[in-house]
Amino acid sequence: MIVGLTGGIGSGKSTVSQMFRELGVPVYDSDTEAKLLMNTSKSIKKAVIALLGKDSYVDGVLNRDYISNKVFKNEELLLKLNGIVHPEVKKHFMAWSVKQNTPYVIQETALIFENNAQGNYDKVILVTAPIEVRINRVVNRDKVSEGGVLRRISNQLTDSDKRPSSDYVIENIDIEATKKSVKDIHDQLVDQA
Repeated sequence: MIVGLTGGIGSGKSTVSQMFRELGVPVYDSDTEAKLLMNTSKSIKKAVIALLGKDSYVDGVLNRDYISNKVFKNEELLLKLNGIVHPEVKKHFMAWSVKQNTPYVIQETALIFENNAQGNYDKVILVTAPIEVRINRVVNRDKVSEGGVLRRISNQLTDSDKRPSSDYVIENIDIEATKKSVKDIHDQLVDQA
């Protein structure tokens, strides 16, 4: 069974993913793998440079600040970049998932609903948190301004948009309550698989 785990920036997807890992569930971190592929795949590098220019890489390494500054202000460029990277991540994930020997696997990815990709999963888990909590987490984690976080949030659907299409919702405020939710969902998924 393939389970998607999603949530807006600062909701705590990585924290929840780690809790599933501790229960023995293989978790594929799409963000990390995408960055890895953008640094190692010759075809992706070539396409990114063609789209965004030679400054996209410095000494062969992805120039994340340069790329972020270009795409977060230009929705068309962001869509084109995603069109280069997302199909490669999907292929990589599918190859990874068939090698796992567990009742289910999780793909952690921020933009399941934004990319209308919920059909790729047997179940979808949405991680949520109040907007003020999310902003504080990202400001502290990434050392960015509140305005910068709000810009990134504005590129994502709201939790209320995602809720109706989610099979499970984890309200990630209190760590103990979150752990209990993860365990309950894990038990249900194992039963269903």
